Amino acid sequence: MKIATWNINGVKARIDTVLEWLKEAQPDIACFQEIKSVDENFPREAIEELGYNVATHGQKSFNGVALLSKLPMEDVERGLPGDDSDEQARYIEAGVSTDKGAIRFGCLYLPNGNPLGTEKFPYKLGWMDRLIAHAEKRLAEETPFLLLGDYNVIPDPIDARNPDAWVDDALFQPESRQKFRTLINLGLTEAVRACTQAPETYTFWDYQAGAWQKNNGIRIDHILMSPQATDRMKGCGIDKHVRGWEKPSDHVPVWVDLAA
Repeated sequence: MKIATWNINGVKARIDTVLEWLKEAQPDIACFQEIKSVDENFPREAIEELGYNVATHGQKSFNGVALLSKLPMEDVERGLPGDDSDEQARYIEAGVSTDKGAIRFGCLYLPNGNPLGTEKFPYKLGWMDRLIAHAEKRLAEETPFLLLGDYNVIPDPIDARNPDAWVDDALFQPESRQKFRTLINLGLTEAVRACTQAPETYTFWDYQAGAWQKNNGIRIDHILMSPQATDRMKGCGIDKHVRGWEKPSDHVPVWVDLAA
């Protein structure tokens, strides 16, 4: 079972690219971030024609997350628990039933947190605290569970081509990185680093200053897996070539293959 995550950076601008990738990669489940669309305007028909069930948690012009699944989705939950006043559409979760039992997966678009010194950075850290609490709850259930998405966290210096350029950025602050480690230390496995320790393993290249051409990237899109999901991992990968397509997102898909 191939489960993927991708910040598509606007479904309206990127629908042709999305459909091309779905046809090429054939994920069983795909988690999209930054759809930048209200639910009723999401182009679900074109995606459903490829055999996917679709669930969205949208927001006009900003944020927004979506789940695509070739299997029927069960118990779809929208919004990260812990703050009923949070109106930003950044989290959606569902489960599917397989021959080996249920799998549950959460799709997240973690707050960026910039600029530092504004309310956006405490919001990021508070959101991460809520994510940690939610992950603890799911881990206690001992069901295979994955947290996939754009975490807006560069975990280590090896995850940036030029780490010094990010020292004043919310993505690379000690507090952000520490909370990411706290999340992993609950007992989660970070899929990509379980498969490779290679440098220059990136998932994002800015549109500016020829970042893609210079491979000036960072790794901020992550898949975290519970022990029960990790036991079923067969492999993982990053579809880097998609960044070179026409009208690309600045992120690329990341995926993991689990025994179904």
